[in-house]
This record gives sequence, structure tokens and C-alpha cells, in this order.
Amino acid sequence: MSPARRLGAACALALPLLAGCSDGREPVTVYTPHGRDLMVLLEAEFERANPGIDLRFLDMGSQEVYDRVRSEKANPQGDVWFGGPDAIFARAAAEGLLAPYRPSWAEAVPPSSRAAGDLYFGAYRTLPVIVFNQKQVAESEAPRDWDDLLAPRFRGRVLVRDPMASGVMRTIFGMVLARSLAETGSLDRGLAWLARLDAQTKEYVANPALLHEKLMRGEGDATLWELTDTLLERAQGVPFGYRFATSGTPVIDDAIALVAGAPQRAAAVAFIEYVGSGEAQLLAAEKAFRIPARTDLPAERLPEWARATLAEMVPAVYDEALAGAKGPEWMSLWDRTVRGKGAAAGSPP
Repeated sequence: MSPARRLGAACALALPLLAGCSDGREPVTVYTPHGRDLMVLLEAEFERANPGIDLRFLDMGSQEVYDRVRSEKANPQGDVWFGGPDAIFARAAAEGLLAPYRPSWAEAVPPSSRAAGDLYFGAYRTLPVIVFNQKQVAESEAPRDWDDLLAPRFRGRVLVRDPMASGVMRTIFGMVLARSLAETGSLDRGLAWLARLDAQTKEYVANPALLHEKLMRGEGDATLWELTDTLLERAQGVPFGYRFATSGTPVIDDAIALVAGAPQRAAAVAFIEYVGSGEAQLLAAEKAFRIPARTDLPAERLPEWARATLAEMVPAVYDEALAGAKGPEWMSLWDRTVRGKGAAAGSPP
């Protein structure tokens, strides 16, 4: 590890002390759920293009980023929020936690990926998938839709990332509940489905790294997670298989925003510009399995896996705006009435 890298790591351990860890460059602090595979890659290329800036990132779940930015509103410590569903960014925008900034690449992402008032923009499209351990589950038995996880074969063998801290899981749960409300006029059917999933669940896992480790060790057979992390694990030889749900994939607009009151606004703006540049979008697709939010990139420049994914995946149809607006309320309801109580619901007739 280089001296500069050691310095950045030490600073990340104690955010309030960041000002005292400077090596002469302008620091920019990024809160992100994206993990080291992407962030180390972008850090190296961004700092190469911007030698006067020191990029520092703190890796945490998207809900944890929201909680942290909210708690620091009176005294902001972070500069950029990079990663997470647009629904949670919308909550932050409504609470005055984000500052307007319109990057030069704004018109290259679809209108659905642009927030009113230029408060956040989509950077990638994150795709939840069904993941399974290929050593534990034969291809013929692999789940092909969300309902397949409720089969008796998976009773007590499903691992789930803790939904209260995870934007990916909140999106999946929100889809289930929004569909229930639209089709029946009530949340009851959706809550019953989530109770059945709870009965199948062996453990709600604290973070993605632990989720992958437990699935790899065979502590569970299947999970609901997202495509990027799954492809990164497969690239390392981990025996994970995956399926796009046949009933539809809830496509997440994975966003980026400037934190209101960012201490290092100029450096923050430079990083936001970089993330959405064609160069960085293609780099993230090629090296870190990200689907670009930009729609102006020539298809032939995307890696084969990305072209195949876009051809295979069927976007889920549900009221995304409603799921986003009601998300905190619905998740609180799930946490009070479903978590750990699914076994009492029994099996459907």
C-alpha cells in the first residue's frame, strides 16, 4: 500500500479528523454503497486526471448513507453521495439534504433519471436478481421467479441482506407491496408473501460481503441480491448462478448527488462530472459490471455481458413512485409485523 493510500485509509477511519489528514491535495469525501471493486478503480482514474484532488470514500449501505447525511445536516462532513436507489435520494432531496448541480452529461441520461431541481441524477442501472450457490442447487432446481424462493426445497435455506439497511432489498419489497396494492386494493397479499419469504429465511445478513461469504460456504442456498456483485464474485471463480425473475426485474436508477453544504464543493463537482463521463461509464461497465445510465453510448462499445443483460432482462411493471414515497412506512410495517414471524403464517393451502 502506498503512503498516500495508507493516509487515505487512516483518514476514513475517523471522518471528523479528515482535515488533519491532508497531504496537500484537496480532499473530497464520498459516501457510497458501491464497494471497493468500483471505488478503487474510479479513485485511481479520477486522481490521475485530477492530481490536485484526494478522493476518499466510506463504504456503507444506501440507507446508512441517508441516515448519516441526515444526522450531519447541521455540520456536513461528506461531499458526494454516490450510489443507491433514486427513491431514497428523493427522500433526501425533500428534506433539504442535497444541493442542486446539473452536470454536463445530464441530457445523456433519460428524464426518469433526472430529479426535479437538478438535485440528483442516475449514474447506473442496478438490477436485482435471484442468486444461488451452484454447488448446492442444480440448474434444474434453480429459482426462475421470485415465487420460486417460496418452494419447500428452500425452507430455511434463503439468506437475505437486512432490508432495513439495503436499498436493493427495499426496492424488491416495495415492488411486492406496490403490486399487491394495485391488484387487490390492499397490502395484505404482499405482506403475506413477505411473511412466507421470512419463513424461508435462515438469516438477515448485516452486509453484502457477509452475505456472499455465507452463500459461498453453503450456509444458505439462495438469495435475492443484485447483478453487479454477483458478476464480480463469478469473475473470481465463486460458484454463483443467477436468474432474472421471469415476472420482471425492478430496475433501480442508481444515483449520484452533491451533499448540501459540501465542505469541498469544487472537488465534489469534479467527481460528479467524472462519474457520468462517457469514459468513466464505459470503464465501470468493462471493469466493474455496471450498466451505464447514459443512453447515448454506442451499443458496440458496451461489453458483451452488458449487451446480453439488456437483451434478456424484462423490467418489472409497478408504481415506482408510490413504492418510493411509501417505502419508509412500508418497511417499518414489515419490520414490526413480519420480520421473524413468518413461520407462524404457515404454508399456503
